[in-house]
Amino acid sequence: MPDFGRALRGQFRLEPGVDFLNHGSFGAAPVEVLDAASRWRDEMEANPDHFLRDVLPGALRQAASDLGRLIGARGEDLAFVENATSAINSVLRSLDFKPGDEILINSQSYGAVRQAVRHICERTGAKAVEPHIAIPVTDASRLVPAITPKTRLVIVDHISSPTGLIWPVDEFVSAARERAALVLVDGAHAPGQLDLDVPALGADWYTGNCHKWLFAPRGCAFLWARPDRQSQIHPLAISHGYAKGFTEEFDWPGTRDFSPWLATSAGVRFMQKLGPAAVRGYCHDLALAAAEKIARAWRQPLAGLAAMHGSMMAIRLPDSWQRRGAAREIARKIQSDFMDRHRIAVAIMPIDEALWARISAQIYNSPEDYERLMKAALD
Repeated sequence: MPDFGRALRGQFRLEPGVDFLNHGSFGAAPVEVLDAASRWRDEMEANPDHFLRDVLPGALRQAASDLGRLIGARGEDLAFVENATSAINSVLRSLDFKPGDEILINSQSYGAVRQAVRHICERTGAKAVEPHIAIPVTDASRLVPAITPKTRLVIVDHISSPTGLIWPVDEFVSAARERAALVLVDGAHAPGQLDLDVPALGADWYTGNCHKWLFAPRGCAFLWARPDRQSQIHPLAISHGYAKGFTEEFDWPGTRDFSPWLATSAGVRFMQKLGPAAVRGYCHDLALAAAEKIARAWRQPLAGLAAMHGSMMAIRLPDSWQRRGAAREIARKIQSDFMDRHRIAVAIMPIDEALWARISAQIYNSPEDYERLMKAALD
């Protein structure tokens, strides 16, 4: 196994003196991947007309093929987008919903996804169905009974953002198929954190971020579409590729900086050089050990069983940190306080009117990174 931990921190541009325990929110790209993105920008700036007209189309498709090999997908079934939220909006806005249709999410769905569904429902008369998933979670299959004959679309996280919970996507897909419902998997955190074979999941659409756990620069994600579903979906920005096919529509949303998408290949190479299985194993073991130690010290529960998580886990904050009617604003203030007072980057999540600390583990983290968080919350 490579020498993970502090030995690899120098390969990232992370600020000295800060414990970065929140890779899950925005990621952090290695220097060599940022340098690759910079080289793509330099090439573009040297001759923008030639690059954008002649070089970009083939380079984007090559990056999609490189990404596809890592997630078990064909490059022609992958389109690049800026983030998973953009992909989910593309699917939602491309489908025709009507009164009586139901869109199934759940209480752990990402906030931006919830708002996108709300917007579609307000415009179409469809109904958002949002079953409550109690924390700590012991049975992630509880969402299955909520899929009914009225369900038009199921949007399910592969890995829950608030808790790091890994959902049994195959169970949801199977249940949706029985009821003729479509499935969109929000895999924002999954690529790089899980060993993926996207087509084998059986979903209609799958989106994942590359800038979180695949080491790409920010502003890089993908939308995978089953071949027979590709003609239904269009990008948010309709441009010159309209009606010319799935990848041609998405590959040119208009003039933009394409370097994060093109640097995906460098992120994939970085992951492969370290060994995807070794990366996943190190990060899972580190997150689990740190979370269990913190939970014991705080005398608080984890958000779910260890086997249901990858490289992110949530621990309920000590009682002294809990606030009545815990809301996002309070969580943000506490999160800022941890950074300002202790130089600790950690996600604070309001879940079921309680405050939880969600920790992430990445290859630059070491066990000692979590010690100050454990002690700071007890001061």
